[in-house]
Amino acid sequence: MSPEPLPPVAPEVLAEAVGQLTARLRKKLDAAVAECAGKALAGSGGSVEVRFGEDTLVILRPGPSGAVTEPGQAVCSCLLAPRCLHRAAVLGAAPLADADPVPPADPAAPEPSGGTPPVTAPVPASSVPVTTEEARPAPTPAQVEAAAGLWLAAAEALAAGVTAGGTVVQAELLRAAHSARLAGLPRAEAAALRVVRGLRTARERHRGQRLSDLTAAFRTLLAGAAALASGAAGPEGAGTARRAYAEGGSLRVLGLCREPVLSATGYGGVTTHLLGPDGSLYTLSDVRPGGVSRAKGAGTASVALGGAVLDHAGLARGGLLIAGATVSADGRLGAGRGVRATPVRGADWSQEPVTAFFARPVREAVASSLDAAAAAPGDAGPALLGCDVEVLGAADDHLLARVLDGGPLVRLRVAHPHPELAHVENLRRIGGFPGVVLRVLGRPDPDRAATLRPLAVGPVPGASSSLRLPEEWRGHADLGYDRLQGDHFPRPEAGAASGTLGPAGADPLADAPLWRVRRLLETGVAGGRRAVAEAARGADRTALGVPLRRAGLAGAAELAEGLAAEADRRPRDSFGRLVDASPDAYARAWLASAVHLDAAERALVTASWS
Repeated sequence: MSPEPLPPVAPEVLAEAVGQLTARLRKKLDAAVAECAGKALAGSGGSVEVRFGEDTLVILRPGPSGAVTEPGQAVCSCLLAPRCLHRAAVLGAAPLADADPVPPADPAAPEPSGGTPPVTAPVPASSVPVTTEEARPAPTPAQVEAAAGLWLAAAEALAAGVTAGGTVVQAELLRAAHSARLAGLPRAEAAALRVVRGLRTARERHRGQRLSDLTAAFRTLLAGAAALASGAAGPEGAGTARRAYAEGGSLRVLGLCREPVLSATGYGGVTTHLLGPDGSLYTLSDVRPGGVSRAKGAGTASVALGGAVLDHAGLARGGLLIAGATVSADGRLGAGRGVRATPVRGADWSQEPVTAFFARPVREAVASSLDAAAAAPGDAGPALLGCDVEVLGAADDHLLARVLDGGPLVRLRVAHPHPELAHVENLRRIGGFPGVVLRVLGRPDPDRAATLRPLAVGPVPGASSSLRLPEEWRGHADLGYDRLQGDHFPRPEAGAASGTLGPAGADPLADAPLWRVRRLLETGVAGGRRAVAEAARGADRTALGVPLRRAGLAGAAELAEGLAAEADRRPRDSFGRLVDASPDAYARAWLASAVHLDAAERALVTASWS
């Protein structure tokens, strides 16, 4: 029989199972979890069985949701059950279930969940005549207490790092996350689950694992927990368990482009980006299980909104007049019972109000986009950016282009590198036509200097050396779905320069010695407190601060040296024996350096667009 995948397990079920183990069994837990790989088999009645030896059998019976949400749904046949190692190991080997899936406001129109949400821009309050969401009060004493417990668990996980952040450490973090959920802190709970999933991915050495992502997840969790525990968090600190949709009147939106959505958890689909008459951005998504095949097919799937007879390809080049529109705070359009949508003619990228969107100064748009993404970590990313560029040619793994009218030199990188999507092929073809002038719609990369990840391109009005797209494409090509051909480009002039260039100009982010701070922080995430202490001992501590001060980054130097000193601090008890230091001060030093680094890098990225 072929192995069966283990069903998802609710975080609180795993936390309870690990909490029931003795200290001796906890030491054996990680090894037992590793032994569960490939042992799961399908049982009767939709159950999943894992056998340990000849006499021990663990049975998981998922509920209607497909996940193990109750302790009684996981049973073991050994004499120590339910306080046994076998049961805890199987639960620890199973993927984590979403503690509380985010449903739409209207149950008649469920939205897909579980994948990576598409990134959109916050919608101004004036974008649609809807009622605003009621302000939430300041944190209650129960929320402050839950946040303090979450801070302590996160500090312990940070001090342990990936190498020592096994199932026991993860379970303590899950227990604190569940307490935060019960106290009404869904944002803090979601941040904790991201950290746990990141720890698992790093320990399993998955192909798509990035240490920088886990570092950012720790920063978000610790910053949010610290603000809540101090009582200084604003009304938005708690977050919302449900995506709030505000109801209102009519709304007219025009299609901008389609973007394939592909997550590491096996979900795929499409997000169609829309533009309101006042320049506000909206999205309509269709994301479901299915991976890359689902992402490719969803580009022509029907739009599930108010009975509109339109697919996503038509919507990206058309428009909708929506009566009874429902819009979430991040610009997602809801499909409630009272929503009615009528297809209308779209607007070419050379027509208003789309032209006004591309006319916004680049640096102003980038600064606004990055600041909005930093204000809501984990909830939103950089907003879309439109600009006109001249392609200079290919350089390494990206294209070099210059924003027209004296703009900065920018790098165009692939938005979605999956080989079955059209992004890579289209960007390679564009690089073969140096000198071509494009109107580009994409998302600025917050981690790279002057880098844009294009989602769609179109011709620049009035330019002779620009794209010549088919009339049915309505003035733009979606790089994830449409495939550019040679006859879509102007003929190269005789004696034209080659499309391959040397390295780009100065990169203020790469040239700054902030990489030393970043490496120290990521060393702490990977190896824990001891790794930071070892990396900054002796001559390395001097090498850490001197380059930073020489570059005028005295604040970063002081915070990094403070982190190294705290990591190396080993207090003694009253008998002079070395004892483990509290992780609280170490976590605060790490967080201070991480927040400063994030702000400094964001400032350098914004400056690179000047």
